[in-house]
Amino acid sequence: MLIDPLDADQASKLPVTVLSGYLGKTTILNHVLHNREGLRVAVIVNDLSEINIDAALVLEKGGLSRTEEKLVEMSNGCICCTLRDDLLQEVEKLALEGRFDYILIESTGIGEPLPVAQTFTYVDEEQGIDLSKWTRLDCMVTVVDAQNFWLDYHTRESLKDRNQEAGEEDKRGVVHLLTDQIEFCDVLILNKCDLVSESKLDELERVLRTLQPRAEIIRTSRGQIDPKKILHTGLFDFEAASQSAGWIQELQKEEHTPETEEYGISSFVYSRKRPFHPERFLNWLQRWPKEIVRSKGILWIASRNNRAFSFSQAGVSRQLASAGLWTAALSPEEKLAYFDSEDNFPKSKDWDDEWGDRIIKLVFIGIHLDKYHISRSLDQVLLTDDEMKSNWREMNDPLPRI
Repeated sequence: MLIDPLDADQASKLPVTVLSGYLGKTTILNHVLHNREGLRVAVIVNDLSEINIDAALVLEKGGLSRTEEKLVEMSNGCICCTLRDDLLQEVEKLALEGRFDYILIESTGIGEPLPVAQTFTYVDEEQGIDLSKWTRLDCMVTVVDAQNFWLDYHTRESLKDRNQEAGEEDKRGVVHLLTDQIEFCDVLILNKCDLVSESKLDELERVLRTLQPRAEIIRTSRGQIDPKKILHTGLFDFEAASQSAGWIQELQKEEHTPETEEYGISSFVYSRKRPFHPERFLNWLQRWPKEIVRSKGILWIASRNNRAFSFSQAGVSRQLASAGLWTAALSPEEKLAYFDSEDNFPKSKDWDDEWGDRIIKLVFIGIHLDKYHISRSLDQVLLTDDEMKSNWREMNDPLPRI
């Protein structure tokens, strides 16, 4: 029997491991079920289609005891959104039965792990369900297909292009799904390693380590993993997982230390207290440096001086979105409403007496990054001294209206 390392109070709650990932989860799930050392397991298998193919494979090859264990199929939707209420109800029901040692959840390939984790950490007021009373989220696992990762990461396809969207409003790109799955987890399983050369595996692992510094990375072939690596780990911590993405870690560093640069994988923060010229910034985006694997941050755009913008890039996909108003752009009445004071409100270390919290701050992660060239080319996108004195609203702004 696997030993739970947690204290008695936490150990009394039914532990849960969630498997996420675009490809390869069912093979790993079946291997764990065949090597679970006597644990009585309830399994929830989520499939977007009407026919739950993965559940059928688990029934056929997972070795579940029909008398002591249970398989719950959740089909025709995703547990991170449309089937979230169903997930709450099913998990509560399984926990209250009191006959299981563990719950294993296989999320659909297009599922995002963060909303699933929230299901276990927040009270659902509408249904009156608090899963934290009966269960504890033990481990969030993301499976990465080592053979196909770069093909999917560099595709321009959306989930809709592949007929895998969760609904009509699902506009997500494949690469952003992969990134969301990697950046929120406790364990990264790098599967199908037998189909990739050692040098390519080393490079991929270093990239994943930079994207997700907190997670343990485990290499597997044909889904063969020691169950102890993902069961009864005590690894999950919602706050730590929420802050574990590489770009967040980079922004929080007081001083950058290039641990991985010797392997060609590196990251840096580009930070400036001067806005981008909108037209030059769009031109820069169209000449995107191919060595950048991931970037994210906040933008100050001159022609839209009062509004902050978030920028996110993964692979060939780049997204610009509104991030609300700069604090410095709020009226005295708005500051009073938001902060209970017109003058005394929280100011970051980047606060400037003239421009307030307006700033450009971008994290870049990539392979063989030329920090000097990227920074210098971005500096040429900033307003010149003469442009700083001009009417910014009159600048040509071809960026999408957001």
